Amino acid sequence: MKRILLISLLTMTTLVVAPAIHAQTTPSADDSARVKTRDQLKALLEKVGPSIKVSFRQSDKQPFNMVGILREGLTNTEYFEIVIGVTNNQTIGFRIFPHYKGAYINIDKARNSAGLMKQLLEFSDKNFLFWGADPTGDIFSGYTFTLESGFPEASITIVLRSIANLDDYVGKMKPNLDAP
Repeated sequence: MKRILLISLLTMTTLVVAPAIHAQTTPSADDSARVKTRDQLKALLEKVGPSIKVSFRQSDKQPFNMVGILREGLTNTEYFEIVIGVTNNQTIGFRIFPHYKGAYINIDKARNSAGLMKQLLEFSDKNFLFWGADPTGDIFSGYTFTLESGFPEASITIVLRSIANLDDYVGKMKPNLDAP
């Protein structure tokens, strides 16, 4: 009786697990579109990256993210960490994290958190790149493209060339970041 019960249990487990494993290894139409978009983005970044002095690479942690560091031509921030992700809902999202005094700029660690948050809202109104904070409170500038009309190569290039301009905004944040 125990043998029949064990064999039945193993058979049922195989019937439940096998389709789940197969579903994970077979790319869906969405995954193939996402891979195609990532490959287009990668090719564009290889072309445009050198002109803005950024070398992009595919993230080790998230295969649909491309990451790069902008260090040159900045006076107010040490560098910008650029993360560009291809989402599974047909968008490309930029998240540009300024590094200031050896760390991310964090709302909770700022001298004047409320003043910094108000300033970020005002910056979002004056700049085509928006400002936000991630779940840990680290601030970033961002932009999101929808892919409904195809791959926006020229528009992505414009955003890439605009990243260095964010340095001026970090300079304006300094009174809210630093102790008097």
